[in-house]
Amino acid sequence: MKALVVDDSNTMRAVLRRILQMRGFETVEAKHGVEALHVLAQTGTADLALVDWNMPEMNGLQFVTEVRKNPTHAQMRIMMVTTETGLHEVQSAIDAGATDYLMKPFTTGQVDDKLALLGLDSHA
Repeated sequence: MKALVVDDSNTMRAVLRRILQMRGFETVEAKHGVEALHVLAQTGTADLALVDWNMPEMNGLQFVTEVRKNPTHAQMRIMMVTTETGLHEVQSAIDAGATDYLMKPFTTGQVDDKLALLGLDSHA
């Protein structure tokens, strides 16, 4: 399985990469939405994208909206991983096409729970 990690924080990308790789994911990374679109164009679609909301150049909500316009990525699960915790933000992300939402800070167990809900855990 392949996962795209999109976050402007080097540390957060490293944390998510480590968690995903320990669960058997091949990971690719991007620092913002524009770069993530380029990565998808170069490497093909992913099974999962973990996307921060607040990033330069193209934020996570804009990225989700753009990705959902492309039928190539219709099956990609997109999980927002963000500090935006308001119900309005969560609903906006879901309305734009996000599959799930994980609030920062999070635990490894919470990531595992979300992967299981999405049918992407190592036992699925």
